[in-house]
Amino acid sequence: MATTTHTNCLRCGRTLTSAKSQATGYGPTCARHIRRAQATLTDYKPHQIASARELIEDGAIVPLKSAVFIAVSTDGTETYKTAPTGCTCPAGLKGSRCYHQLAARMLLAA
Repeated sequence: MATTTHTNCLRCGRTLTSAKSQATGYGPTCARHIRRAQATLTDYKPHQIASARELIEDGAIVPLKSAVFIAVSTDGTETYKTAPTGCTCPAGLKGSRCYHQLAARMLLAA
């Protein structure tokens, strides 16, 4: 499994200095904001919340525009455009709420 080192926070763009922050892609303040936002989003199933957290922790969801993100699929072979209201993943195209949308909501709420 390849690891990615980030030099800037994926949320605010500030330079990351600690090894932990560089590994996760988020500085301590942004990580704290994301954790707080996660606690407020309780209308998803537990496995969706776990998958969204993992997506954020792996730095596999990156802002594209103000409310649009690029998210990596579970197996890492595809990318999807996602927003809090929709996603181009198979579940999102069927009209279901997916964990990519939840991850986008978490990041925007932070």
